[in-house]
Amino acid sequence: MGDESAWAYLGDGEGPVHEVSVNPFAIDPYAVTNVAFAQFVDATGHVTDAERYEWSFVFGGFLPDDAPETRGVVGAEWWRQLYGANWRHPEGPGSSIEGRLDHPVVHVSWNDAQAYCAWSDTRLPTEAEWEYAARAGSPSPFPWGDELEPNGEHRMNVFQGEFPRHNTCLDGYAATAPVDAFPPNAFGLHNVTGNVWEWCEDWYSPNYYSQSPRQDPRGPTTGTTRVERGGSYLCHASYCRRYRVSARLGAEPESSTGNLGFRVAR
Repeated sequence: MGDESAWAYLGDGEGPVHEVSVNPFAIDPYAVTNVAFAQFVDATGHVTDAERYEWSFVFGGFLPDDAPETRGVVGAEWWRQLYGANWRHPEGPGSSIEGRLDHPVVHVSWNDAQAYCAWSDTRLPTEAEWEYAARAGSPSPFPWGDELEPNGEHRMNVFQGEFPRHNTCLDGYAATAPVDAFPPNAFGLHNVTGNVWEWCEDWYSPNYYSQSPRQDPRGPTTGTTRVERGGSYLCHASYCRRYRVSARLGAEPESSTGNLGFRVAR
């Protein structure tokens, strides 16, 4: 696990590189889709955190010119607090998931993911399980090797062009892509890098790797944020090289954004 190369963000706790073993587990080849989440909501009546709070974070580049005034995140002003944004309306009121049923569900919190898991008799993967499955035996930054675009081929959905003003969409997508877009890794998993960040079970700590147990690590026993893995369609080399199998972040369990989803395990 981990990375200490020039690719890594050591402040995120990507190092030290260390070896762990995980117990047998199963993991979904795909992130949970909009259609699967809709089936869960229809069956349970679940109301997401974004719906309860009545807003979520949306990438400013998706807002129309006549959008109402929104608040931005200090230091990351491209993230806008948009009322009415939720999993049904990814870019806010007036948008929908029509035509995107096979895309990953977004604007879901860790709490929402836990509720889905309880309904589907699954669970979130641990951070160690997630990285094992994402690497698929590769010691490189990407499941396919060391190059972001080997031989000029796009292997994942990330931001191209000049972030955040101009996305050339050379990989074919400005926002989310279908969960089966792009070739799978050697274990058969799709989009473990790029597309959407994915919640993991663990509490997040930038210091955890220095004290991680070698057998089936489960993360810190307490914390304030939960682990996200994999990067998203907004990752770009100029500011966020977190579209790699070792990259990690933490977010509050009730938080949601337009580039954050999850996949399930058993």
